[in-house]
Amino acid sequence: MKASPSSRKAFPLAPLGALAIACGALAGPARAAAPPALSGVVITATRIATPAFDVPATIFSVPGAQLRSDSLGVNFADATQGVPGLLARNQYNYAQDQQISIRGIGAGSAFGVRGVRIYQDGIPQSGPGGQGEISQFNLGSASRVEVLEGPFSALYGNSSGGVIQLFTARGTAPGTVRADIGFGSFGAVRAGVDAEDAVGRLDYNLDFTHFSWQGFRPHQSARSESFNGKVDYTFSRHDRLTFIANVISRPGTNDAQGLTAAQFAANPDQTSAAAIAFNTRKSLEQQEGGFIYHLGLSAHQSLRLMGYYGHRTVLQFLSIPVGAQRAPTSAGAVIALDRGFGGGNARWTWQGLIAGRKVSWVTGLSFNKANELRRGYNNFIGSTLGVEGAMRENENNVDWNFDEYTQASWNFAPRWTLTAGVRHSEVHFVTVDNLITTVTGNGSGAATYTATSPVAGILYALRPWLHLYASFGQGFQTPISSELAYRLDGQPGLNFALRPALSNNGEIGAKFQVGRKLSGGIAAFLTHTSNEIVVVSNLGGRSTYQNAGRTRRSGVQASLDYQFAPDWEARFAYTYVDAIYIDAYRTCTTIPCAVPNVIVPVGNRLPGIPRNDAYAKLNWGGALGWHASVSGQYMGAIPVNSLNSAYAAAYPVFNVTGGYRGRLWSDPANVFVRINNVLNRRYVGAVIVGAAGGGYFEPAPGTNVFAGFTVSLR
Repeated sequence: MKASPSSRKAFPLAPLGALAIACGALAGPARAAAPPALSGVVITATRIATPAFDVPATIFSVPGAQLRSDSLGVNFADATQGVPGLLARNQYNYAQDQQISIRGIGAGSAFGVRGVRIYQDGIPQSGPGGQGEISQFNLGSASRVEVLEGPFSALYGNSSGGVIQLFTARGTAPGTVRADIGFGSFGAVRAGVDAEDAVGRLDYNLDFTHFSWQGFRPHQSARSESFNGKVDYTFSRHDRLTFIANVISRPGTNDAQGLTAAQFAANPDQTSAAAIAFNTRKSLEQQEGGFIYHLGLSAHQSLRLMGYYGHRTVLQFLSIPVGAQRAPTSAGAVIALDRGFGGGNARWTWQGLIAGRKVSWVTGLSFNKANELRRGYNNFIGSTLGVEGAMRENENNVDWNFDEYTQASWNFAPRWTLTAGVRHSEVHFVTVDNLITTVTGNGSGAATYTATSPVAGILYALRPWLHLYASFGQGFQTPISSELAYRLDGQPGLNFALRPALSNNGEIGAKFQVGRKLSGGIAAFLTHTSNEIVVVSNLGGRSTYQNAGRTRRSGVQASLDYQFAPDWEARFAYTYVDAIYIDAYRTCTTIPCAVPNVIVPVGNRLPGIPRNDAYAKLNWGGALGWHASVSGQYMGAIPVNSLNSAYAAAYPVFNVTGGYRGRLWSDPANVFVRINNVLNRRYVGAVIVGAAGGGYFEPAPGTNVFAGFTVSLR
């Protein structure tokens, strides 16, 4: 699609000038030895540190350096494109969280991350109902991100179509302060400082990151300040206490909203008139702290205790028409959330031998609770829009879960490993309506859901470099508070007709690791879900949900990493997902709609899921000297609603990066410039599934540049 002119400059000259100056300042010897070749990584997604190559599950680990190297370093989606099965999409809208799905699960989330469990340093970032956020991830201090896909994610509880865990790096000696700064198109600025050290028994890692940009569309500006800190104190070889704290502030982030197909075709750089008129925006503040205590009980046993507490406030202005806001049952168009959340986990681990073969066993308890005050206001006063008006909603939503789980792994024969586990979950929702009227009635109510999720997998080492595996498990996904809040018939009370979605998940796969230079894998997967939870109606700002019957997500994914020369490395990832309804159901296409009136036929594709997603990257460069890379991604067409009446078009996009690694005096330094979307392709960066009024499409920018400089001072 032809790009429309924009009033903002796409190629600022300041970053290029800074690059030239910094290159001259980097004085260092000739290129040193290449970075270490590819090798297997140790992961903790199975709750015991184990080489990913030896686990009967699909697991990927993305090193921290890759998350922030030669890039903007603030968007999780930008750094994980090479993980097959994981679809992380940057909406280029910082008033909304990035869109995350794994093997098609979670793609239909209206907001936040749904269907995928999120953790940071072992502390859950998903609530008891399964909804999570990823915006608070601080990539500047990360040591790695682990992505667990497939059946074994069910061992993490409710809404586990997959698990994403970010881990903060531990401090090491000698102490280092890493500082970085970068500038880019559309007013992008990123600056950060990270300090780490280890002194005696104590080590720490502290990071502060600032990010701001003006955006390529009107009313798109954003600013973010993020802090993450980790402090470890080691009592002995097996006993360690860890403190973790993180803070994020995103005040007054503007929301340019999605575009209709006609608006996108006419000018993808425009902003909807409603966003301007209602001054749509979002402010977010979150503070969280926690501890983890690892206690060695004996040579074979250990105990892990975790506790955390956090507070989150959100103030969001939406663009619901004034007429709809005036309706007696309206909840308004300004959402004010004040949420306290916390919980804990106790886990016992035993590792030893049975019949002379290695065995590990984990069992634990988990409790999490969120207490949220939710208030709604009109987004107008008189004829003035974009201001907080009369209160329309006032309720307390309390969610909590109590889970028990156990899992074990047994290397029962020289080439065979069996892993199995089960988790029992109990999830509670309570709503107390504090604003009862004769029209709206009393919306108070409570609901409880329970489920038992078993999983098992087996791995066979066909060759030392080739492992085959298969696994099967059952999972579930409860409704969240906002899905339970409103009934389709408009009557007060919770939507008790909504049932949890239940899934059967299976996969078979192969992993290979030839020396330290060649690794990869392939997996085929199948997920059958009953009672899929879908949006059925939007009326006056209230979304109602129903169960759609059965769905099927099947597909295959593959990855390859190959270091074919000392300074050359290639990466390839591909995912195919066929996600369809296998039961027909009725939905609404008009407003108001008290009874669903249109049939979604068997065979329609689930919205938000591309059938094909391919990624390739070629890296050149050593530890010192010049380096460069080129990457490309192809995304297939994506349906944006369950009727499949509209699609986001397929597209390819290419990025290039170049820079120089050297030494500033005696300290490591790096300067780079990155050009995104070098062919200036105008495409849809993300879709808003089932958006009211057809505003499904979140545009991605045309060609844009970001340049940065990093120095590590010891």
